[in-house]
Amino acid sequence: MSDREVRDPKERARRLMMAGLDGELLAGERAELERLLDDHPALRAELERLQRVKEVTGSMALKRAPEEVWGDYWASVYSRLERGIGWILLSLGAIVLISYGAWHGVKQLIADVTMPMYIKAAILALLVGIVVLLVSVAREKVFVGQRQRYKDVER
Repeated sequence: MSDREVRDPKERARRLMMAGLDGELLAGERAELERLLDDHPALRAELERLQRVKEVTGSMALKRAPEEVWGDYWASVYSRLERGIGWILLSLGAIVLISYGAWHGVKQLIADVTMPMYIKAAILALLVGIVVLLVSVAREKVFVGQRQRYKDVER
């Protein structure tokens, strides 16, 4: 429902008051707001309260944090960013090297015609299983280690 379709004059006046506080009233709307405020004195009092609130909140400023807080904050952001980039580069390098080695190993395994097919399948299954287990253990250590509540508590 648009502002023009509002049936309740008080609701229309409140919408116009908000637009007026934001400096977005057109000349016709300003005249309409004045007429509505004349008809409803309680709305004029509400507008005056809102104007005082806007003045007070407009003059407020947040208290600046001490410099040591900012130093700690940026050191934390930097170390997290640095570690994140390090993990990404380590992961990419490991993926490329492992993929390269695995590709050449599989090529030689497939090219060997003297080895029975079931032995080739068993070797491939063994290699895939080892990779899956290594990834699973590494993932668990990284994610569980980060979320473990009592890792720094000594008995």
